[in-house]
Amino acid sequence: VSQADLRAERTLRQELEKARPGYAFLMEESGASGSEKWAWRWVVDPLDGTANYVHDVPAYCVSIGLWHAGRAVVGVILDPRQNELFAAAHGLGATLNDKPIRVSSVPGVHDGMISTGFPANYQKQLRNLEAWKKLTEHAQSLRRNGSTALSMAYVACGRFDGYWAYDNYPWDVLAGAALIAEAGGVLSATDGTPFDPYRPDLVAGNPGVHPELLRVLLS
Repeated sequence: VSQADLRAERTLRQELEKARPGYAFLMEESGASGSEKWAWRWVVDPLDGTANYVHDVPAYCVSIGLWHAGRAVVGVILDPRQNELFAAAHGLGATLNDKPIRVSSVPGVHDGMISTGFPANYQKQLRNLEAWKKLTEHAQSLRRNGSTALSMAYVACGRFDGYWAYDNYPWDVLAGAALIAEAGGVLSATDGTPFDPYRPDLVAGNPGVHPELLRVLLS
């Protein structure tokens, strides 16, 4: 955790509390606060891709999601290095710097650029290394950029055609889930059950890539 994580989280909390007084929070550094019964909850990662930030690798972002009634209703991801702001709200579509975005039209994994993320713990990486080995035989190319939220934003705008990862946290995926859904993509857990940001695993992609990506991971 860098000082930038902590400072960004404090600032985000202050501004979100001003904008929507009384909403609950789930934040990466400070955890949950507010009533568990409250219907609206901000889910925030103040700096996704901290290792990249510390090493001055330009692949990190701020991720803000809003959870309500079992749904990711708002997602905002800001890439400050590229000056790119991804935003989505339920029923209103997804945008990049205020221009509409859609997932790619690549028909399947064979033609796709597929991204993933790895947890820091080596033992937890082993399962994903097996998945990487499987996908290497099927995908056109695989990528790991070190930021789950940014990878999901790239799926939403069609730069990546699919994404999978294990051992996620809600603040990693909630904003990206809103973006992908509003951009016409599909999300699920890695066992094919409905996507739930409070579960640790995720498969996402355009409508052609997602089912094939899921089949390969389950094979």
